[in-house]
Amino acid sequence: MEYKWRVWSVTMVGSLMSALDSTIVVLAILPIAEDLHTDYITMVWVVVAYLLVNTALVLSLGRMGDIYGRKRMYNAGFVVFIIGSALSGLAPSGILLVVFRGIQGIGAALLTANSFALISQAFPPQERGRAFGMNSIVWGAGSVLGIVLGGLIITYTTWRAIFLINVPIGIFGTLWAYKAIKPDARAGGGESFDLVGAGTFTAALLSLLLAFTWGLLYSWSDQYVYAFLAASAALFASFVAWEAKFSADPIVDVSLFRNRVFSFSVGVAMLQSLALFAVNFLLMFYFEGIAGVPILTAAYLLLPMSVMSMIVGPYAGRLSDRVGARVIATVGLIVQALALYMLSRISPATPLLSVAALEAIYGVGGGMFWPANTSAIMSASPSRSYGVASGVMNMLRNTGMVLSFIIALSAATSVLPAHVVYELFIGTLSGRLPEAMALAYLRGQAFAFTISTALLIASAAMSLVRGKHDLQAQTHGRSTSY
Repeated sequence: MEYKWRVWSVTMVGSLMSALDSTIVVLAILPIAEDLHTDYITMVWVVVAYLLVNTALVLSLGRMGDIYGRKRMYNAGFVVFIIGSALSGLAPSGILLVVFRGIQGIGAALLTANSFALISQAFPPQERGRAFGMNSIVWGAGSVLGIVLGGLIITYTTWRAIFLINVPIGIFGTLWAYKAIKPDARAGGGESFDLVGAGTFTAALLSLLLAFTWGLLYSWSDQYVYAFLAASAALFASFVAWEAKFSADPIVDVSLFRNRVFSFSVGVAMLQSLALFAVNFLLMFYFEGIAGVPILTAAYLLLPMSVMSMIVGPYAGRLSDRVGARVIATVGLIVQALALYMLSRISPATPLLSVAALEAIYGVGGGMFWPANTSAIMSASPSRSYGVASGVMNMLRNTGMVLSFIIALSAATSVLPAHVVYELFIGTLSGRLPEAMALAYLRGQAFAFTISTALLIASAAMSLVRGKHDLQAQTHGRSTSY
């Protein structure tokens, strides 16, 4: 097997583990809540804690990979994820499960920050779209397998197995990564890790995300919301001052953002993620509350999105290698915007097959966008900064996911009683919502989808004007955009 494909196979294991985990956890919320006797807010934290920690740390851990070696950091990600998964599977209470999910988030940040860097290091620029497109197969398959396995595990075993299943997968990934990946020649190459900058940035971003999460779960007028916002502003200001005046080796390579292709592409990634993540949660609520199907059936109805993304991704990635990322990514965003506009108009009378067809179209757009845009980001970055570039991309994407999740739940809680949202979230709603509630929910969902459509249109416009990346120049060591 060629070295580049050995590297890809290693990152595939990490991607599969992450995809499985994110899908299965949503399906297991009900048995977890019942077994641990925990409430709605704690269960939301179980979902959000993983995203918050992952988002806050991914940039700093990507920088560590650039300095200390991506193989070393990637293997550390497997080990930490295994520990977090084992502890989550043995958690005696909801609060401890939230803590252990945070440990999983640390492992996920190590994996995601360095996986894209490893692929970019192993594949030449003209083949990266293909490599990232192949990753779409893994994420799609992981999502499908997660729903199937989740259903079987929850039906026949215990919810604890959804976390413990990561342990053997992670052990295999660790051993295979140790054998397959060459040591990084830059490891220990004279640069120092800016611990002050990393700590300040992580605290600043975490404070910002906590402010939004706290407002959603408790009250937007709560004093902690204002405290977190104030702390975030002060910490971000301190981070900028430190990086500009005092840091010998800054966490963020500012020169990356002078490249228009890079700066526009990571901006597009964040907007697309902000539009995307709310869709699945709101559609789950729609299937449960409007169509009246059980939570597992609702999860099955989301499969067309993942399946089409999995099918289209590899072809779109290879096509972007030939014609450029800008065209393919922009078309993908337009396709998603059209599909989401149609989803904003669904009603109680809309056939489920029609909703599934619109999801499939939405998945086609995602399969076109993701590998092309990721290839553009990584190819616009110098090889010495692949970890930072990957960290910036994943940090912004994850920030979009957290905010999108908050938008989804805010849209639901603004039109439905709290106890109904709780039943929808954990999957205990019996039958359909009453007609008045159903119509109110559909109005809230339509408003949220309209916002997401507008974000996708803005993303498409931004993608179109990002400029072209010269792959040949990058192949010979130069990075240009125009």
